[in-house]
This record gives sequence, C-alpha cells and structure tokens, in this order.
Amino acid sequence: MSVLMEELLKFNEAFVAEGDYVQYNTSKYPDKKLAVVACMDARLTELLPAAMGLKKGDVALIKTAGGIIFSAFGSVMRSLLVAVYELEVEEIAVVGHYDCGIQGLELEPTLEKMLKRGVQQDDIDLISLCGVDMNAWLRGFTDPHTAVRASMKVLLTHPLMPKDVAVHGFVMDPATGRLDQVTVT
Repeated sequence: MSVLMEELLKFNEAFVAEGDYVQYNTSKYPDKKLAVVACMDARLTELLPAAMGLKKGDVALIKTAGGIIFSAFGSVMRSLLVAVYELEVEEIAVVGHYDCGIQGLELEPTLEKMLKRGVQQDDIDLISLCGVDMNAWLRGFTDPHTAVRASMKVLLTHPLMPKDVAVHGFVMDPATGRLDQVTVT
C-alpha cells in the first residue's frame, strides 16, 4: 500500500473514532431535488458548491471528465436515471468550465502516454477490435459551451428521461466561480 493510502486510512480511523462524521450526516435524498453533473477538476471541489450556494445534502453530485454526458447508456446517464427515479431528483444541471483539462484532448498524445506507462499496443488494438472508437471515446472538446449543450441534448432526448425533469446548463470560470448559462437551441 502506498504511503498516501496509509495516511488516508490513518486519518479515516481517527475521523470515525472521534465522531467527526456526524456533521456530515444527511438523507440520501437531495434536499433541492437537484442533480449536478460537473467536471472532476480539483479546482471545482469546493468552488462549485460554494459558487452555487449548495451545502451538504442539497444535491446528487456526479463528477466526470469534462462534466460531459458522453453516452446515452453510460455510467453518468445511469446515475442520473437512478437520481430521478430513486432519489426524487426533479432538475439536472450540467456544469462545464473554462480551461478544462480535456479541452482540446487528442487521441494520439494520449495513446503515446499509455504506451510509455506500459500499456501494450495489442491491448489498445483489442479495444478497437471490440468496436470501441478510441478517437470518439477519448476525445476532448474545443468549446465548453458546445460540450455542455451536447450533454443537455442527450438528457433532453433520452427515451428514459421524463420530460418533466428540467435540464439546465452552465459553464463556470474556475478562477472566480462565475456561471455562464448555456441554452439548447
């Protein structure tokens, strides 16, 4: 086990033993009946809830690279359907941000990094043979507004998403927390 994991577990043991978890107790049902899909960018960890006036228990928060709903039948969409049908979510906000790490992401440099880290070319080829379009799967985006709009369209047109669930889109400035609204045309 790494030193970092040992430190995390040591902290966790004290956290539980001292009862520090009590201040985080809340219901599994989001108080605001809102699910937020946001980027996993570390700058947003505390900034996003603060900039949106959210506190513990307010939302179901789903974090993914770019804050993108990539597939109509992937894990993000599955999580949102569970949030709607099992956790009583009535609204969904998709929040992208400026200066995103996957903005402009291209396949070839990523594949080179994989190979340098020990991934075998045969394994990469196998994924393609299984029908995965690696270029589409690992693509980035050029404009965060367009990426948020595309995710909103996945939600608005999904056959299992109720039409009474409100879908909102925003792009956040990761320096100031300012939210720019995105609409679907």
